[in-house]
Amino acid sequence: MKYRKPPDSRGPQPDRDSDRDRRREHNDDPDHNHGHFNIRDVVASYNAKAPTLVRDYEDLLFEEVHAPVLDLLPDPGAHILDMGAGSGRDAAWFAANGYNVLAAEPSAEMRNLGKSLHPYPNIRWLDDALPAQEKVLRSKLTFDLIWLSAVWMHVPPSARARAFRKLVSVMSPGGSMMLTLRQGPPPADRPMEPATAADVEVLARRHGLQTVRSEHIPDILERDGIAWEVIWLRLPDDGTGALPLLRHVVLNDRKSSTYKLALLRTVIRVADGAGGLARPGSDERFVDLPLGLVALFWVRSFKPLIAKNLPQHPAGNARLAFVKDGFRRLQARSAHDLRIGQRFTGDDARDLILALRDAAKCIRHMPATFTTYPGSSDPIFPCARRPVRIRDTVRVDEAFLWSFGTFSVPVNLWQAMSRYAAWIEPAVLNEWIEMMRGYARQPDSRDAHMAALKWLEPGHDTGLVRGLGRRLRESGARLYCVWTGNRLKRDFDIDHCFPFAAWPCNDLWNLLPSAPAVNRSKGDRLPAAEA
Repeated sequence: MKYRKPPDSRGPQPDRDSDRDRRREHNDDPDHNHGHFNIRDVVASYNAKAPTLVRDYEDLLFEEVHAPVLDLLPDPGAHILDMGAGSGRDAAWFAANGYNVLAAEPSAEMRNLGKSLHPYPNIRWLDDALPAQEKVLRSKLTFDLIWLSAVWMHVPPSARARAFRKLVSVMSPGGSMMLTLRQGPPPADRPMEPATAADVEVLARRHGLQTVRSEHIPDILERDGIAWEVIWLRLPDDGTGALPLLRHVVLNDRKSSTYKLALLRTVIRVADGAGGLARPGSDERFVDLPLGLVALFWVRSFKPLIAKNLPQHPAGNARLAFVKDGFRRLQARSAHDLRIGQRFTGDDARDLILALRDAAKCIRHMPATFTTYPGSSDPIFPCARRPVRIRDTVRVDEAFLWSFGTFSVPVNLWQAMSRYAAWIEPAVLNEWIEMMRGYARQPDSRDAHMAALKWLEPGHDTGLVRGLGRRLRESGARLYCVWTGNRLKRDFDIDHCFPFAAWPCNDLWNLLPSAPAVNRSKGDRLPAAEA
């Protein structure tokens, strides 16, 4: 095929957004200059050269341009959002092959030519653009594939996080997103900013998307200094409806504070690090957790945020429902102290009980009540709170944590949080950071917020007990494997009797000698009887 002079990119991107006014870093005026170019100028540049650009686009075959990802396309019948559809070349290929396409193109000249060239009944054209996507969002549609071919470079860097978040919000469970990114000098007549797959992957991780493929590909027209990157992302789906429900709470549910996100993060941390304390619920649809454990992890999550005065509410932190005398007096204690197995006495014991009671009350009456199923007033996380009396000595054990009451988690959500914590938690933390930065008059950097949200676990260190075992051996004492009962005559490991993954307890009583073969084959499980 003989190719014409290349189209350098397509899909101008004006900026209009009536949503998320709390994000002060974004100006929603479509004339606002987001960095080095004015958004309306991008649209104007495409309108001015629409006939030439459309001719150039139509000279390129879809199968050649997108060869690296053809094997990843969903089955015909899927719903496609072609964002920055240009001449409609890609939308037409999808339509001809049995897909349903929403083609969003903000350049009136490009859009009108595309409509006339490709009058497919299964292409719906829309005057809409990144980062606002107002009409796409109002449509209430979700998509199996979001297609961003040579578009992302036209989105100013300052608006990309917002645009990406909105794209994720319209992905169907298990849906995908494809982006092609131009590398090399921009054309003189069309404003754009560099964009790389690495930058996109950072956004993907923040929103819980998996990178399925990322490749460097040559320019199909062999232009000097021009190459492309293609990246394919996927939204995980466990098949139970859990991940779409979590995504709804994270991205779409109305929030007057950070409490809902804090509750999700708390339950994720329990599922990932203390799942051994969960019990089957009296209702088989639920898993029950000790409300005291949820309150403990809630306090641990908030301690560094309150210490750094990072706002959790539009009005600041002065009147947070759980920040009372007990919480304030615990601020001097390390987060490592707020862990299972720890013993508190005197004022510390009283302050711990007060802090957990206040946290449990806040959780019960606020996020647990108002985190509901879409279109319903039914809470996702039912819970029942019990009174706990103040006393002078406390061991943070199972009985103590259950004494505060019961917190119930739907079984499918519990399983998803246990299996997909590595994908879900970054999305929750990203949204939490965005809310805090939106509340702040002079927001700190994302890194500062992320550092304050870092979950601190007790050290997974067995060195002290290993040294003790070695000295006992040298003194003539006999060591026996905790699992088999056999004498350890040569090498030995120090193992957590209760697996660290199920209960992160590094107390000395939980560290015992074991046979290396048994310890290293059992992983995070208890050994089988035949071991």
